[in-house]
Amino acid sequence: MDQAVFESIRYSAGCQDCGAESECWGVQALVHGSLRWDTESRCSACGFAMADCGGDLPSELRIRLLSERGPARLQVDPSARNAAIMRVLRAELGIGLVEVKTLLREVLAGAHLGTMPEMEFLARKLRASGVDAVAARP
Repeated sequence: MDQAVFESIRYSAGCQDCGAESECWGVQALVHGSLRWDTESRCSACGFAMADCGGDLPSELRIRLLSERGPARLQVDPSARNAAIMRVLRAELGIGLVEVKTLLREVLAGAHLGTMPEMEFLARKLRASGVDAVAARP
């Protein structure tokens, strides 16, 4: 069984109850083959606390996560069949043929970057399809 892969950040947001600044924690995780975004927040002004599990990582927090933790790179065996890689990328990312050709060039050049959970998600899908792939920090 594959282990969970996760990265977390701490940030502030307005309290849903009183509007004061709340302390928040967010975790992007790859758990049981799925990417998820879980958050917790607690307001020191009114005591309101909330947890939200299984959402999508907001783009502004993804940028911050990449900035704070650093990007990971998807690496594939250069002798792998391009069609196998493209099939996985199209299926998992929901992109068209033109976009997947561009992405394939990035992947083969070692230039496709993302969060560690995102890159490990793709690496696991590729390995399941017979493509030697790893997620690694540059």
